[in-house]
Amino acid sequence: MADDDVVYYDDLNTSYLCPAWASILGFGGCVVAVVFANLGGAYGTAKAGQGIMAMGIRSPEMVMKNIIPVVMAGGLGIFGLILG
Repeated sequence: MADDDVVYYDDLNTSYLCPAWASILGFGGCVVAVVFANLGGAYGTAKAGQGIMAMGIRSPEMVMKNIIPVVMAGGLGIFGLILG
C-alpha cells in the first residue's frame, strides 16, 4: 500500500467518512415516515368512516360510492410502509 492511498476503513471496519450515529438518523427518518403515514391513514379512515355513517343515515343507496375514501386512506398507510 502506497503512502498516497486513501484509507476509508480501519481493521475494525469502521468508516472514517461517516460518523457512527449517522445510521440512527437514517433509521429515524424511516420510522418517522412510517409513523406519520400510518397516523394519516388512520385519521383519514376514521373521517371517511364518519362520512359513510352520515351518508348511510341520509341516503343508504349512496353508501357504496363512499367506500373510495376509505380505500385511499388505507393506500396512504401502505404507501408510507413502502416509502419507509
